[in-house]
Order: sequence, then C-alpha cells, then structure tokens
Amino acid sequence: MIIRTQEDVTTAVLAELERSPDARFKEIMRAAIQHLHGFVRDARLTEAEFHQACAFVAKLGQLTTPSHNEVVLICGSLGISSLVCLLNNGQHGQTETTANLMGPFWRQNSPRVDNGGSIVRSPMTGMPIFVNAWVRDASGRPVEGAEVDVWHSSGEGYYENQDPEQADMNLRGKLTTDAKGHISFRSIKPGPYPIPLSGPVGALLRAQGRHNMRPAHIHFMINKPGYKTQFSQVYSSDDPYLHTDVQFGVTQALIGQYVLHNEEPAPSADVQGPWYSLDHHFVIESGDNRLPKPPITGKATGERPQRDVLQRRPEP
Repeated sequence: MIIRTQEDVTTAVLAELERSPDARFKEIMRAAIQHLHGFVRDARLTEAEFHQACAFVAKLGQLTTPSHNEVVLICGSLGISSLVCLLNNGQHGQTETTANLMGPFWRQNSPRVDNGGSIVRSPMTGMPIFVNAWVRDASGRPVEGAEVDVWHSSGEGYYENQDPEQADMNLRGKLTTDAKGHISFRSIKPGPYPIPLSGPVGALLRAQGRHNMRPAHIHFMINKPGYKTQFSQVYSSDDPYLHTDVQFGVTQALIGQYVLHNEEPAPSADVQGPWYSLDHHFVIESGDNRLPKPPITGKATGERPQRDVLQRRPEP
C-alpha cells in the first residue's frame, strides 16, 4: 500500500497483520497497534521524543541481567503488573483475590524446608518472625500437597540475589502443605526497601516526583497440578509505605497482621525478647499450574548496592 496520509500508516499495518494464521496473536497485535498509533497521535510525539523513547526502551533490556530485571521493575512501577494480575485472577477481576505480583526477585530451585523450619541461612539483624499459612480452594477446602515457595528481603531491605554478603538462597525456601493445607516456617521480619534507581525506572520516578519504596512483605508462590499457580505478597500492616507502594501492589486481601509479641514466649526456645507472628490464608483457583520464566537466575557479585531513597513530592 502506498502511504498518502498519516492515517494510511495505521491502515496499512493492520492490513498486513491479517496475514497471520494465529487468531489470538492477531487480536493482541491489533489492539497494540491501534493503541500505540493512538498514543503517538494523542501525545503529538515529536521525532526527538520518539528517539528518546526508543533509547529508554533499549536501556530496559540492556540493564536486565541474571540478577536484576529492569523490564519487570518498570512494569510494576507503571501499575501494569498489578493490572494484569487482577484481570487474570478473582474471576477475571470480579472478586477479591490473594494473587499478587510475581515481582523481579523470584528464583527457582530454592532449598526444601520442613514445616516449622528456618529459611535464614546467614547471620541476620532483625526481629524473629514465625509464619503460619493455610491454602484453600475456592470452596474452602484445604489443599494438601501444594508446593509453596517463600522468599523476602532482609530487615535492611536486601534480597539475597542483590547482596553479596548474604548466603546463596538466604531467606528463601520451599515447603509443602499438609492435610490441613498448612505450612509454617521461621525467618526474620523483612523491612521496606527501595527499588533500584540506576536505570530508566529511576528516571521515570524522579520525573514524576515519586518515592521508590516498597512496603515490607513476604512472597509466596503456590503450585499444585489442577490449580493455577499463584504468586502472592503479604504486606506488613504496620508499614509506613502501605498506601504509597511504588509498585501499586498492595491489595486489601494481602495486608497481613504482623503481630508483635513482647511478653509471650516464642515458639522456639532460643528466641529471647520480642518476636513477630504472621498468620495468613490463601485461596487458589483451578487452572494450569505451569510456572513462568524466572525473572532472575543468579546472584550479584562485588559491592553491596547502595540504598538510594527518593522523597515523594507533595501534591500541588
């Protein structure tokens, strides 16, 4: 097709798409083309701005490594990850769900842990926490034999893959639900943490006047044949960033009650002084239990990364 006007460009691209034999591919690409072309028109994008945007997208890929995924990070910071999750769970966005973001820090093949065991593998500062979780199906029945991956940041806000000072797979573990759909483990209470600012995500947040903090949370990934694999994050009810999460991930169903115990004896005799407990319930849906590709596959080396924190600009 010979292009005579700017409208012809969209028409020509959509016409060529019709050659594809894959109906779903065509549906997705048709929407993408229409929205991208519409964005260019609505924003009145200049040539200089277009080249700047291309460089921005290229940088996302260039900064994605085995221990860091800038693409997943920016999808969270724009709310895309949260939106995709909520549209694909809870009866396609119609009901509450305990599904949440996968996040950029899930690693496969975390060590097996017996119920009641510890996932701490390095000397750690922070308050001890004892976690109990229950997995049920949509009818309220306990799900036995579900594999549950758990992982979280340290009390200082570092995941082990970011922090060369932590042992490999520290604060990560894999447990199996019992006949009551129950798992339990011991760890240290995670802290809130800043997402990295060194790449395009940092530039985006600075331009918007946003902070880069995530509220403290523990990740759970629940997997069993016959059920849709569910990623969850249980957020700390006492966290100051609960209402302004940079990744837009906090949902009401996943605000966990992290209870501080000052007087009661801890479940483990070696713990003296204050400790935390967390009890939480998950509901998983029937479906396909295949796993996505892990966003990271390795551990960082060299110096511990700097903790840079942006201040949130007050509303005008």
